[in-house]
Amino acid sequence: MPSPSASPFLPLEGVRVLSLALNLPGPAALLRCRQMGATCLKLEPPGGDPMALYNQPAYAALHEGIAIETADLKTEAGQQQLHAALAKTDVLLTSFRPSALRKLGLDWSALQARHPSLSQVAIVGAPGERAEEPGHDLTYVAESGLVTGTELPPTLYADMGGALLASEAVLTAMLRRARGGDKNGGMYFEVALNASADWLALPRTWGLTQPSGAVGGAHAGYRVYPCADGRVAVAALEPHFANRLCEVAGVTPPDMMATATHEALAAWLATRTRAELEAMGRERDVPLLTLAG
Repeated sequence: MPSPSASPFLPLEGVRVLSLALNLPGPAALLRCRQMGATCLKLEPPGGDPMALYNQPAYAALHEGIAIETADLKTEAGQQQLHAALAKTDVLLTSFRPSALRKLGLDWSALQARHPSLSQVAIVGAPGERAEEPGHDLTYVAESGLVTGTELPPTLYADMGGALLASEAVLTAMLRRARGGDKNGGMYFEVALNASADWLALPRTWGLTQPSGAVGGAHAGYRVYPCADGRVAVAALEPHFANRLCEVAGVTPPDMMATATHEALAAWLATRTRAELEAMGRERDVPLLTLAG
């Protein structure tokens, strides 16, 4: 993060982004673009964005600083409004299925013919021929092996990861333009939410977060333990951190993969309060964070 006195770097300053995307991934991507300096406009259908109905605070946060207009793209007037805006737009952001884009006359070939300098970032559930399949964040993270029980994931990984990939695609389009790569007009980018889930799942694919992996529970210094009045997230992964934790807990030798070390640390941590553990972490330079029970 830049220091408070540093001038903010806004790589999309002067770039105009128009979004037709509803719910979460598209608006989150548009918010990222605005935070990078882009001028952002969103066209919503007459019924509005569904998120405004089921979570108004989230909708408000996602659309801070975003200009919003209503347009019925199924009407001639709405189409005229859209294309007037597209004539002044650098990147169009969508999250429709390909068939829906074709019905609206917004498939890539049609857009390129009418607005040759326009780039498009199309958010889809899955790439290529699978783009017509129905799906949501939960199905994409499940497909990527990130749903391991019946509990819902604590956040919307595929949607938020996809938003980052979509804003990255906007940056790519503008970088290629700046380097003279747009001589043949705008560029098309497809961002698949299941691909974003696959990217986030790579540590598990590599075995890092599997139960046998060092950051999946096998290393005694990288776990969440009960403590006397809550829980403690311990991240003493590196040997110097692990050695300090074991030293203060009286655990020797510090074999962090051994069952005995797990049990000894668990027993010691269970007798300490959150305040005691936070103080120990500061004094001994051990990375940890206490949590309510």
